[in-house]
Amino acid sequence: MTVESLDTGSPTPPTPPPSDDGGPASPWGLRDFRLLWFGRVVAVLGIQIQSSALLWQVYEIARRDHPVEQASLYLGLVGLCQFLPLLAFTLPAGAMADRRDRKRTVALSIVVEAMCAGGFLLMALHGAPPLWGLLAVAAVFGAARAFLAPASQAFLPMVVGRKALPPAIAAQSIAFQTGAIAGPALGGLIVGVNVPLAYAVAMGLFLVGVSAFLMIRTSGKPRNPDNKLPPLESVKEGLAYVWKTKIVLGAISLDLVVVLLAGVALLTPIFARDILHVGPQGFGLLRASFGVGAFLMALYLSRYPIVRHGGRWMFAAVAVFGVCTLVFGLSKAVWLSGLMLFVGGAADMISVNIRQTLIQLATPDHMRGRVSSVSMLFIGASNELGEAYSGLMVRLLGAVGAAVFGGMGALAATGIWAAMFPGLRKADKLS
Repeated sequence: MTVESLDTGSPTPPTPPPSDDGGPASPWGLRDFRLLWFGRVVAVLGIQIQSSALLWQVYEIARRDHPVEQASLYLGLVGLCQFLPLLAFTLPAGAMADRRDRKRTVALSIVVEAMCAGGFLLMALHGAPPLWGLLAVAAVFGAARAFLAPASQAFLPMVVGRKALPPAIAAQSIAFQTGAIAGPALGGLIVGVNVPLAYAVAMGLFLVGVSAFLMIRTSGKPRNPDNKLPPLESVKEGLAYVWKTKIVLGAISLDLVVVLLAGVALLTPIFARDILHVGPQGFGLLRASFGVGAFLMALYLSRYPIVRHGGRWMFAAVAVFGVCTLVFGLSKAVWLSGLMLFVGGAADMISVNIRQTLIQLATPDHMRGRVSSVSMLFIGASNELGEAYSGLMVRLLGAVGAAVFGGMGALAATGIWAAMFPGLRKADKLS
């Protein structure tokens, strides 16, 4: 299967919403996409504000009864309690997204997220909530996100159609980066005023997001809703499709390996404090550089999407990401370290945009939920395992050695995957 062979249709009018067979070249002319984009921005803001409040509250409660070293472990539990349900439910959620109305699944998931924010709010108003209660609600929130992710990813092509998919994915990345950059800062300010207020704002944002989503007119029913396979067999069918479709398998697995090897998020505080000696202000600069680079590149791709030589562009972007990680590890100047993270963020956004476009174009509509769930599972695993791997490599090689080894590993993986998946390397048209 090649990406070019999937472009079979001609444009359809924006009302009714476009199908896989065509659609407008820009998603911004579609009312439903604008509502979807706005809903994503406010939902990500809500997640980030709630996360800031939860981490602060958990640490404050744990610190009352435990020394700093033990109290910090509870922060890791917050992430773990949200990741384990994601790990358990993502694949079944993908199968459900291919059988049930995707729009309804997304709406119900956001409603559950709003209810979780309400639960956090009630416990915060209580004054001294139990840690187990906060962690239990965090686990329910993680389960809601497990059902939200594959359904929302599979719903996007139904809203915009094939031709507008690359800029739509870039625009969705802008929505995420906007919330990811502004959310922690806004959350910190609100938490400084009042923790319950932060939860109330998050709940309000979730409700605004689901209201925008319910105004979307595009149907969320899959093209092949008559799939009668049992849930477990349906999951197996999705995994088998990913395994057999080398474009999809190569794109997903390359991201897993590169993020595992070359993700440097965990290393930035070490570099800021002990190698570059720039303190908290420099740490903030390093943390922001990657996100700003990704955000600006997403803006560019939403206006000027990559439409030819997609495979080559993706492998080139991954190679640049590896080089940036390598130089970051060797740098002794904060401006160079920040520049490498900025360029690395931009390169990562190119890779993400092309990878998601290739996966969506190479997947028929009735399989998109399951394939998206596999992709999300790989992303979640790479992020969680990447932090553990980075910690281990720092113990073995030191921070500089871990970054250099990761950059070299990403470059090696680029070459190996280019040889193992020639169809992915040769993938051309992204429309």
